[in-house]
Amino acid sequence: MQEDFLHYVWQHQYFDKTDLQTEDGQPITVLRPGHRNPDAGPDFLNARLRLGEVEWNGAVEIHLRASDWHRHRHQHDPKYDQVILHVVHTADQPVQRTNATEIPALALAGRLAPELLAAYQRLREQPAEALLPCAPLLPQVPMLTRAMMTGRTLLERVEQKAAVVAGLHQQLAHDWEATAYHALAAGFGFQKNNEPLARLARALPLALLRRHRHDARQLEALVFGQAGFLEEDPATEHDLYVQGLREEFAFLRHKYNLAGTALLRHDWNFLRLRPANFPTVRLAQLAALLHARPALFDALLTARDVRALEGFFAAPVSAYWRQHYQPGKPGRVPALGKSSVHLLIINVVVPLRAAYGRHLGNPELVEDAVSLLEQLPAEHNHLTDAYQAAGFEHRSAADSQGLLALHRGYCAPRRCVQCSIGSHILQRS
Repeated sequence: MQEDFLHYVWQHQYFDKTDLQTEDGQPITVLRPGHRNPDAGPDFLNARLRLGEVEWNGAVEIHLRASDWHRHRHQHDPKYDQVILHVVHTADQPVQRTNATEIPALALAGRLAPELLAAYQRLREQPAEALLPCAPLLPQVPMLTRAMMTGRTLLERVEQKAAVVAGLHQQLAHDWEATAYHALAAGFGFQKNNEPLARLARALPLALLRRHRHDARQLEALVFGQAGFLEEDPATEHDLYVQGLREEFAFLRHKYNLAGTALLRHDWNFLRLRPANFPTVRLAQLAALLHARPALFDALLTARDVRALEGFFAAPVSAYWRQHYQPGKPGRVPALGKSSVHLLIINVVVPLRAAYGRHLGNPELVEDAVSLLEQLPAEHNHLTDAYQAAGFEHRSAADSQGLLALHRGYCAPRRCVQCSIGSHILQRS
């Protein structure tokens, strides 16, 4: 049993209240169980109880064993002096506040319905490789309950990503244009190279790039030079274009004192990537976008729909990068594909617009950002396909993102009691 199960039981009052009393024999009447505390301190705040003849308002702390109070050193923390009831599974010892007054305890062992415990254990004891711990019990869960839960997890996922963008915005002196640039740069890493591309954006500020936006060759020199791809290399010994970029970068590096800030070639991941996904290809695409789109944030914020955003990302790369996967290594390179554009919309544009909506306190902007996901086709991978096979709706990227968030936030860590689907199963028991 995990402590979160007792939180669930107390929140919903799913236990036998016959002759309810504390360990020292005081009758208990629960007038209000309180609300969950998401921050440090007791588990439930603003509870209202009658203990004996006295009515109390305060906090409730929950543990599997009463001795966990001492294990967590709450007896030395004044935040826990407001606790009026210690709810435990097993009352193995009395506990005190910082002033040594004893806190009444309620033991729930023996008050939990066997059917409820059995349903909880069945969810918890599914093998680790089981993607959906509730899969055997899903037929009893209405589609509406599933849809509402994936809608909730979708919003949680968008909010989490928007919070990352908001942090970036704060780091960049509240400059939304620079925020859009940094978010786009990391997005062009497509997971395998997110981190080095984020580092490159820090090593190549937008203010510097703006000075050379009108010259595609200088932009490429800065991008590939700071990325570490213009070092002397036998493969580019006779490549006049790369030699020209190298000379251009040497001048710009000296002009802007960039020595020592560049990445190294081995910072980039090529392993198990198709050539079209090589970081060098993505850098060329990013440079082309910076050259073609002078106002990143405004364009990403005001695009009316997915089609407009697809047009925004349709910035053709230079002739050299249409014919080379890496410096000095020729091959026909496809343009930025529609599936890649859709990933950029999901992972960059939607969080950016949601973060801006939160910044303005405008929920409509957040809703508009989420609506972009509803216009995109569903993503397919082993996780989303497993949920679709189990009967979950999977028609758009909004569904995909909700399912991924459901898995990572609830199913994988087995947070079943905090999930509407798991809660429905437990309630039926």
